[in-house]
This record gives sequence, structure tokens and C-alpha cells, in this order.
Amino acid sequence: MITILDYGAGNLLSVQNTLAAIGARFEVIRDAESLGRATKIILPGVGHFGQIMRALDSLDVRQTLVERIRAGVPFLGICLGLQALFERSEEAPECACLALFPGTVRRFAADVRVPHMGWDNLDVTPDARLFDGVAASPYLYFAHSYYAPVVEATAATCTYAIPYTAALECGNVFGVQFHPEKSGPLGLRIVKNFVEL
Repeated sequence: MITILDYGAGNLLSVQNTLAAIGARFEVIRDAESLGRATKIILPGVGHFGQIMRALDSLDVRQTLVERIRAGVPFLGICLGLQALFERSEEAPECACLALFPGTVRRFAADVRVPHMGWDNLDVTPDARLFDGVAASPYLYFAHSYYAPVVEATAATCTYAIPYTAALECGNVFGVQFHPEKSGPLGLRIVKNFVEL
């Protein structure tokens, strides 16, 4: 059973529809007790970074989320859900992040069009599990103004002025900056790969 953590993200229904399309069983939860029973977790995210972190705190699920991830529960963060895994974000420097990966999420430079919105290609590292069965240089949908740095766990990069983390994998932790729920058949395959881990 996939657990979707609902903190009020605008793409929640799209993520639900994606899981339904691939025949995955899922539940939507908003409390620490339910999260504590999760066997796989998806954290969707769109909007402002501060919103997601404040919502996790107001729902009192931050500590349980980190504990479950550290206990080995497979986790997939989408867009802001990926960015939340880092130490800090320039979008909301006053908000503490989950700090599971080093580095700061930064805004794209002023000399490029922001947000980075639309379809773009990825450079995927060999043996990236999320991209199993996906053609080289997949073309996926993005909508974001801030980007995560390239780190050891980076499984795919996208270049928009500079290379940044488009996907990461480290043990049971996965994150994607693009929106698989808006990326057609390729997005469905990527979510299916996570579900079938």
C-alpha cells in the first residue's frame, strides 16, 4: 500500500490519478499515526517551499516522516518533495528542511527565464532504478524556480543554465524535480518503478 502524505499540495489529485492508472493501491493520510504504519511514502509538492515545511510541522508529521525514511521505508519526493530533502532553501531560509542530503536549494539566476516550465531532457546515470526501462535522455515535464544541487545521490541531471539534480536515489530514498504525474507514459513508468521496488 502506497501512502500519500497530504499537506495540501495542489498536485495531490494528479498523483492519485497516476497511481490509479497503474493499478496501485494507495491511501491519503494527514497524521503521524497513519504515517507510522506506511510501507511506502510519496510526498508530492507544488507551490512555495515554506508552505510545505510549515504544513509538515502544523500536522506534526516531520519527525515521524524522517524516522520512517531512516528506518528504510521507500520514499518518493516530487518537486518540493525532493527539495525538502536538502538542508535549506533560498525560497524560505527561515524554514528548517529535512536535511537528509547536504546542500542548499537555490533560485535560478536572474539571467534565465524563471520559472523553468515545460518539457526538458534528463541525463540519467547508469543503473538508476527509477528509470529502469526508460529510454536514454527521457523528456519530462518541469515547473519550478528553485533547483537542488548535484550531490553524490544524484541519479539524473537536467541542464537549465547549469546542471542540477532532476532525480536522486540513495538506498530507499528517491526524489524527482520533474512532475511524473504530468509527464505522460514516461511519468507513469517512473512511478510504476517506484511502486514495484
